[in-house]
Amino acid sequence: MAWLRTFVTACVLAAPAWAQEAPEPPEATEPPMTYERLGRIIFALDENAQPMGAGFQLSISGVPMLVVTDPAADRMRAMVPLRPAEGLTAEELMRMMQANFDTALDARYAVARGQLWAVFIHPLSPLEKDQLISSLGQTVNIARTYGTLYTGGALQFGGGDSPGIQRQLIEELLEKGEEI
Repeated sequence: MAWLRTFVTACVLAAPAWAQEAPEPPEATEPPMTYERLGRIIFALDENAQPMGAGFQLSISGVPMLVVTDPAADRMRAMVPLRPAEGLTAEELMRMMQANFDTALDARYAVARGQLWAVFIHPLSPLEKDQLISSLGQTVNIARTYGTLYTGGALQFGGGDSPGIQRQLIEELLEKGEEI
């Protein structure tokens, strides 16, 4: 344990030097996201989008979506209503929580005001264009796959429950296919 004490002591004594030599943060590659810039991106995705107060109503691949901003709080959220929350079973809630951990990616399932939503919530100003577009797509994907795969449509975190649950369907089909 003496080596650990020596290491910690060396780190503590060197910390002020590390702090002084810290590199400058990289310069932003994009301008900050604003309501106006967000609007330009949204209208590029859906030319029929409609401004609504501090947000927009749009449709992506036929899925209606609301995007709202709060510039004073530097926040934004994209939301797709899925269904009334009343009547959700414990199994459905569990499955959505599992998906929030491993397959929903940047989008999430949420409940508010008696409604189940697919949502993406993020600080507004640091949001980059490609990140916004990807996250809107993920939000639409979790809306479309609610009740089935519960996926944002891209990668998934392998440490969660979803891969096993999704593999279960394949196993069931393979078992049925053995009879042929």
